[in-house]
Amino acid sequence: MDADKLERLYRDEATRIRAALAVRLGDVGLAEEAVQDAFIEAIEHWRDGQIPPNCGGWLATTARRKAIDRLRRARAGQEKLALLAATEPDTWREDEADDELLGMVFACCHPALPRESQIALTLRAVCGLSTAQIAAAFLATEPAMTQRLLRARKALRAAHADLRVPDPDELENRLAEVLAVVYLVFNEGYLASAGRQPARRDLAAQAVALTRLLHRLMPRESEVLGLLALLLLHESRARTRFDGWGRMIRLADQDRTRWNQELIDEAIRLLDRALALRAPGPYQVQAAIAALHAQAPDYEGTDWPQIRLLYDRLQAMTPSPVVLLNRAVATRYVIGPEAALAEIDPLAGELDGYRLFHALRAGLLAGLGRDKEASKANERALALAANPAERELLARRLWF
Repeated sequence: MDADKLERLYRDEATRIRAALAVRLGDVGLAEEAVQDAFIEAIEHWRDGQIPPNCGGWLATTARRKAIDRLRRARAGQEKLALLAATEPDTWREDEADDELLGMVFACCHPALPRESQIALTLRAVCGLSTAQIAAAFLATEPAMTQRLLRARKALRAAHADLRVPDPDELENRLAEVLAVVYLVFNEGYLASAGRQPARRDLAAQAVALTRLLHRLMPRESEVLGLLALLLLHESRARTRFDGWGRMIRLADQDRTRWNQELIDEAIRLLDRALALRAPGPYQVQAAIAALHAQAPDYEGTDWPQIRLLYDRLQAMTPSPVVLLNRAVATRYVIGPEAALAEIDPLAGELDGYRLFHALRAGLLAGLGRDKEASKANERALALAANPAERELLARRLWF
């Protein structure tokens, strides 16, 4: 089996098997190690093309056996060993897989972990990224990321984290962390923070799938509806964000006839349902902003005044200099570049290390004819950008 096929198989099967093992073992780290061991054995045994007819079943059986071996060697966890030995992989029903996956997500987003560790563990245990890939996304060394993941697993064990979906009376308290992490996973897939690939479509798709599972679990939760609508609206533009050379295309220049209208329509329906519940939240506001972009006939025809008002509302809910920065984009079209520049200049202290602050500032300065200052701001944005497509776009000075 070639490397590409094995990688696809890993992506398709590893998360399901890992989640099933983790639920039975109550240990994310041990489940992950067992799945890794199984795939190493697969690489060794399938090189000659002797691939079993049911690859998923073979991998599940092998991972279970590897977990039992690890428990026996450790001479500990006899209760886990007995439980795992008593259950065959073919009894792990398919209709339980989604609940097991959600349980894994809630465990990775346990409040005992800091946010960065929640994200890293989700990328590793749920999305199947390698430690090296996660380290690149965090701009960290691989050994440092290995230690962070080890600490996260130890913290979960110390907290006796349940690897099942929380009871209904606990869901609301745990949901905010899960939604935040899933959204960050989507953003990493939508525009990679590091590495050679400008986007990771597999990560974005996994984040959408996880949000759909959350919606199935909590169909009347307004912020789940809001996040799902937001992700679908972003996904509707996925095929137009890069050209054939992998260069980023600005929103203003995208071919709107190629946007996925089915996803837009679904997102609008979800957003309408969320708003009808009268429990407003930041994901719903962001989805409403994205919906205005999706429904506009062109970039200039966007309802910028309404977008600016929505950013005001978002700022009231979740105060952030990044929200104010985004509002300034709308200010440019509602009032003008001079007013927008006046809005973002006070943010310099907080956002000096943020590439989009300097990119927006470059565009506003250019609009005011202050070309030398615009060039300097653009150079600063380019120095801070890590994504290859974003760097190329900034190099062309086509951000706005």
